[in-house]
Amino acid sequence: MTPTLLGRWQSRLFVLATAGLLWTLLVTPLLPVGFATTRETYASTFAAIGVTAAVGVVLWEPLYQFLQQFRWEKDWPAMFTLLEGIPEGVVVFFLLRDVLGFDVRATPFLIHFGTTWLVVFLCLHGPLRVVSVRWRFRAGRLL
Repeated sequence: MTPTLLGRWQSRLFVLATAGLLWTLLVTPLLPVGFATTRETYASTFAAIGVTAAVGVVLWEPLYQFLQQFRWEKDWPAMFTLLEGIPEGVVVFFLLRDVLGFDVRATPFLIHFGTTWLVVFLCLHGPLRVVSVRWRFRAGRLL
């Protein structure tokens, strides 16, 4: 796929709002959060999805789009897309904990963020390409 910035934004927001939120609903009650209430746990996991979407639109996607312009085919290999989750996860963790003031612990965050990133990655490289066959030809734009 050779996505445009608009296509990258749409893809990120669509998959986070569908597969990401559904996975968050399913995995949040299973996280090892100690004595945190279910409400607090859902608040922090939904905040993680929101921060991932917001920081992705403002910072990561423009940066990735810029860096891809130096590649011959103007695209990432799938492994780069998967590895993007590492710096994004670190930034989201510190934003949640230090800026937004959530009581985020490393292990539940890693489980939630890591599995959500994997689900989103698999949806982008699997079902989304099957459902939207012409996705590649519209530069990643869904509409």
